[in-house]
Amino acid sequence: MKNFSRAQINEMDKIRRLNLINSCTGYKSANLIVTKSLSGISNVSVFSSVTHIGSNPPMISFITRPLSVKRDTYNNIKENPYFTINHITENIIEDAHHSSASYDSDISEFNKTNLEEEYKLGIDIPFVQNSPVQLLCKYINEYHIVENDTVMIIAEIENLFFDEKLLHKDNWLQLDRAKVITINGLDGYALPLLIDRFAYAKPNVATKSLLEYGT
Repeated sequence: MKNFSRAQINEMDKIRRLNLINSCTGYKSANLIVTKSLSGISNVSVFSSVTHIGSNPPMISFITRPLSVKRDTYNNIKENPYFTINHITENIIEDAHHSSASYDSDISEFNKTNLEEEYKLGIDIPFVQNSPVQLLCKYINEYHIVENDTVMIIAEIENLFFDEKLLHKDNWLQLDRAKVITINGLDGYALPLLIDRFAYAKPNVATKSLLEYGT
């Protein structure tokens, strides 16, 4: 197997190091986070760090890069604690990736891509139209990660919308039915395919597939 020591990693140029370290940890979630400024400008940006934190209460987290430069997503959330998380599908990966471009704060990425806003009754933050899984979230806390000056945002899920065809009888969502994609590194987009799903593992009990029971 190929090997890079920590010293060799440190000596790499920035782009090669970014590509290596961002891809070596495995596939990541692929989401569009939508926020809105106090002046009414919608911001949409691709994130690969949205992670489940807990189910009761339902909480998620995501990471923002150092705040030494303009971060519209973070700034908007600090002004308005509500934001939406929208799953990326195979047919919008080019526009989703373009949302990471650094536009001025008074320019909405919705106006620079084919992504479209979707408003739902009683919610003034837009979702991404046709995203098969959409979450309305509310900021509750943040933690400064001093080792690399990033910020972990913690939020509660206030409302959840999803394509009904994804739902199994036990409330599990099968994302590959909607061609939800995942991110490999910083710029690689992949399409997962469900292989199997297993029952809760117990000592000395054979692993059982849940799919054979039609869950």
